[in-house]
Amino acid sequence: MLEKTFEPKAAEPRIYAQWEDSGLFAPRAAQPTDGAADAYSIVIPPPNVTGSLHIGHALNNTLQDILARYHRMKGKAVLWLPGTDHAGIATQMVVERKLAAEGNIGRRDLGRDAFIEKVWEWKAESGGTIVRQLRRLGSSCDWSRERFTLDEGLNAAVRKVFVQLHKDGLIYRDKRLVNWDPHFQTAISDLEVEQKEVEGAYWHFAY
Repeated sequence: MLEKTFEPKAAEPRIYAQWEDSGLFAPRAAQPTDGAADAYSIVIPPPNVTGSLHIGHALNNTLQDILARYHRMKGKAVLWLPGTDHAGIATQMVVERKLAAEGNIGRRDLGRDAFIEKVWEWKAESGGTIVRQLRRLGSSCDWSRERFTLDEGLNAAVRKVFVQLHKDGLIYRDKRLVNWDPHFQTAISDLEVEQKEVEGAYWHFAY
């Protein structure tokens, strides 16, 4: 017997699992008549493994899902490639704060290898949360191709491109001002900086 009211919390995971198990999210098989216009792909802007998704992710991924489903219905071979981003400095800060909150020693005392292990533990926890959230949103990604920006294949490709760009003189290494965290003794991104207004003085120089 049907319930009097619809219970999305119970129905959506069941229906989503049916969609995924049936292979609906994978690109359809190539056809002899296919041309360039018969393929459509989106590489998901990979969320950082620094926590969980927010309302902006929900909006962005909903728009991508609309496009992916629309082009599937038009008969195209659609690939929506999912993944997550290691977000180096930001993730390092999150892990260091977590260690501090738990009363553990800092990364310098912990040592490089042990600290990296903690980062990978956090990635497994946070990355898993993000993927579960994307699935709960109903995102029709091809999960069989899920990637992480520190996967060896992606790492090798990034290194190759950076080396080539350097050889071509298109990028260079130089000294620049950075945001320095005196407590954690590391550079941090602009997103991690807490802006604080203070009253100062306006100086005049006569010359």
